[in-house]
Amino acid sequence: MEKRLRGRWEWLCLPVASALAMLGQSVLPLIVGAFTVPMVRRWLHKRQSRKDEEARADGVVALCGALVGELRAGHEPGQALLVAVRGTEVLGEAGSRVSAAARFGGDVPKALVQAAGEPGLDGLAGVAACWRVAVGSGAGLATGLARLESALRAERRQSEELRAQLAGAWSTVAVLALLPAVGMGLGAALGADPLRVLLHSTAGLACLVTGGLLEVCGLLWAARIVRAGEAG
Repeated sequence: MEKRLRGRWEWLCLPVASALAMLGQSVLPLIVGAFTVPMVRRWLHKRQSRKDEEARADGVVALCGALVGELRAGHEPGQALLVAVRGTEVLGEAGSRVSAAARFGGDVPKALVQAAGEPGLDGLAGVAACWRVAVGSGAGLATGLARLESALRAERRQSEELRAQLAGAWSTVAVLALLPAVGMGLGAALGADPLRVLLHSTAGLACLVTGGLLEVCGLLWAARIVRAGEAG
C-alpha cells in the first residue's frame, strides 16, 4: 500500500485547495495548490532519499557484522563477502558490483571504494581499508572489521540520539507552521469568515501575500537552524 501511494501524496494538495476554493468562492487557492504540488513532491523526494541513505548506512553496519561472523566461521574472505552481501539487500547495485569483484577475482577494495561514493555507503571505505591491510600484511580481517562495526554502530547511535534531541525543535516548527490555519479556523468559528476577507478584498489579499511570504521565510529559517544542529 505504501509503495503504491509513494509519489502520490503531493496530489492531496489539490483536494485541499479545491475545498478552500469552494469555501472562499475563489480560484486563488486552486492556483496556489497547483504551484504547491511540485514543491511538496520535491520535499517528499528529499525525505525519502534521506530515509534510503540511513537504511544503506544501517546496511553497511549489518554487512560488517555478517562478514565478521562468516570469517570467524572459517570461510575465506571472498566467499564470506559474497554471503554477507547477499544478506544485505539495501546495498543494491553497489552490492552487486562488490559481489562480482569477489566472485570473479577482481579488485575487491577498489569495488568497495567505488561503492562508498554512493550516499549512505561511506562506511564501505573502512571495509576496503581493512581488506587492504589484511591482504598486504596478513593482519586479521575479522578483528579489523569487528572494530569498524563497533565504530559505525557508535556513530549511528550518536546520530539517532541527536535526532531525538532535535525532535522537539521540529515539533515547534510544525506548530508554528499550523498557527495561521488555527487562527483562520477560530475566526471562522466566531463567524468572521476570514477566507472571504482574505480572498475578496484588496487589504485581505495584501495581508495574505505578506503573511504567506513571512510564513515561508520563517519556516525556511527555522528549518535551516535545525539542519545546522543536525549537521553539527
